[in-house]
Formats: sequence, C-alpha cells, structure tokens
Amino acid sequence: MIDTTSVSTAIWVTLLVAFMVVLLPWADRKVCIRLRVNTHGGLSENPDADRLLRIRQSLLTAGLLLYAFIFAWLVFFSRSAMAGYSVHVAPLEDLRDAFSTDHGFSDVFRRIFTEGFASAFANVKLVRPEDLVQFYLNMMLFVPFGYLLPYVFSWFRARVRIRPVLVCFLLSFIVENLQLMSRRGLYDLDDMISNTLGGLIGQLLYISVAYVIAHPGWRTELQRYRLWRKTASKATLYPFGKHASVARTVIRGTDPDRVWNFYVDKMGFQPLSSRRADTDTVFLFRMGKSRVEIRCSGQSQPVAYRQELYFNAKKLPSVRERLQENGINTEPYDEDPLTGRRCIRFTGPDNVLITIVEE
Repeated sequence: MIDTTSVSTAIWVTLLVAFMVVLLPWADRKVCIRLRVNTHGGLSENPDADRLLRIRQSLLTAGLLLYAFIFAWLVFFSRSAMAGYSVHVAPLEDLRDAFSTDHGFSDVFRRIFTEGFASAFANVKLVRPEDLVQFYLNMMLFVPFGYLLPYVFSWFRARVRIRPVLVCFLLSFIVENLQLMSRRGLYDLDDMISNTLGGLIGQLLYISVAYVIAHPGWRTELQRYRLWRKTASKATLYPFGKHASVARTVIRGTDPDRVWNFYVDKMGFQPLSSRRADTDTVFLFRMGKSRVEIRCSGQSQPVAYRQELYFNAKKLPSVRERLQENGINTEPYDEDPLTGRRCIRFTGPDNVLITIVEE
C-alpha cells in the first residue's frame, strides 16, 4: 500500500510503533494514578472521576481517529488514480520473489527437518529487498489498529482474542476493494495477508504489553487461572461453561402490588408470567439474561431476613441517574469486595438488597 523501498522508513515505522506500544499504557497509568482515577471499573478516589474518564475515552478515541485519518491519506489521498485496474491475487508471490533458492522453497522445508536450519538456509538469497520491505510496511501499518481497538473500546476487549484481528481483516478487505474501484492502487491479496498479520501482532502486543503494564496483579491472576485449568477439564460442567448462566433467582415477597410497582414500573423489569401457586402469587420477571422469580405471600408481615440480588451493568453513573429519576435513592458508590469493581446498592421491597456492579 505504501510506495517506498527505504529500509530507513521501515526502521522509523518500527520505532514509532514500539514507542506507542510501550509509552501509551505507561503514560496512561501514570496520569490516572496521579488523578486518582480507576480505569478498571473499581472505586476512584477522585470525586470527579466520571468526567475525567469521559475525557480520557474521548482523547483515546480522537487518537485512534487521527491514526485512521493518516492511514486513509497514505492509502488513498496521497495517490493519483491509475489508468487501468490492477489485480494481484497470487498469495505471497511478492514475498517469495524477494528470495531465491537453488531448489525451491519446498527443498528448504525438507532440509530444515533433515539437515537443520543452517544447511536449509545456506543457499537462500535476498534478491528483491524492496518486496520484503513492502510486505513488512503493510504489516506494520495495521499493528496500531490491532493494538488500539481493544485499548480504546471495551467491545473489543470483551473478545480480545478474535475481534481485533477480525476487524483488521475486514478493514483490509474494504481498503483493497476501494483501491481497486478508485484505481488508487491495486487489489493485492498479499496486502490483505500482511495487514491481517499486522492486526494479529498488534492484538498480541495489547495482551502481552498493555494489559501487563495496566494490571500489576496479572501474575496472581495468571497463577490462579493455571491452578484452575489443572482440574477444570475433569469437572462436570467445564465443557458447557461458556454457555452456562444463572437461569433464575427466587426471592420471597409480601404485597404483589408493591412488588409489581417497584420491579416493573420503576426498575423496568419485563414481566414474563404471573400465576397462583397455593396461597402465593408468583411473578417471573426478566432483566437482560437474568430472570427473577418472586413469590408473594400476600401477608402484611414483612420478610424478616435479608435477601440479595446482584446485576452487572455498563455506564453505572447513567444507571444511578435513571434510578434517582424514578424515585429510587441509592447509596454512595462502593467497591464490590470480590471483584474490586465499582457498584451501587439500594433496598427494594421485602428487605431485598440490590447491588449493581459496573462491567
């Protein structure tokens, strides 16, 4: 995609990418610590943390958009339209043409296993360094996308092993087709391969560098995960764990009208069914993937014991604001003791303590 054969350009691109990969998470963490802002969903010491986190998100998004603009200029606007259309679909042909061998690359692979690496690559010569540099630059061009997408957006972090590289492949596919239609470059399968490989490298750099720098306790988390994996594969539900969830939570209630007013009218739960069971009125409500069954006895005597409901939600400040608009007062922000993430608590009917933990 970039018309250059300069090795110095490749070196500068590599240094810039390395600078971004290491400096961004380090500086981000230092600034957030200085401002007393928790970027991992935990409780922040700064009372103005929500506004600062929005500013941080805006700056990171602006940085990604700036790189996207530079990328668009390099692959489209810095070029003039060609006279005709050009298509190159032979996979890795340019990379193969960059080297020459006496008996072909198949013989090189054979010698690796029979005679060792030294003998296998003894007769391999670099004859077209510009093709190798071109492949390398096309790869490095997508490393920032694979790195910044999960760094900036939680949607990519949620499936960090597949979503960034998949989007990089789709972006490269779109770019190649737009270059073909606008004749500002050729449709090159090698470019899609190198771009996708660059996105994969950026994704792995995020996992191995950005996550490690931003999470000082990653060693403890990794150790716990390895201990769990040693025995988890033999457990009953391990093969089905990815699709398992809590199907229903049952709590006790008293007044059906009060329960309906709180959970449906104020909280926004979806009523799925209601029926009579002996002397009880039974409701089944849904919020997202969670279902709550409430058995109302109709008695005036309140439930004596504490009951609890836990939910996860994004944009906790907005959730809190909506609750207050509907007459539900919450306690100040607190930290969930098990996950370390920020949460809010409030009490519903029948001595039910409801906790909403920020995702």
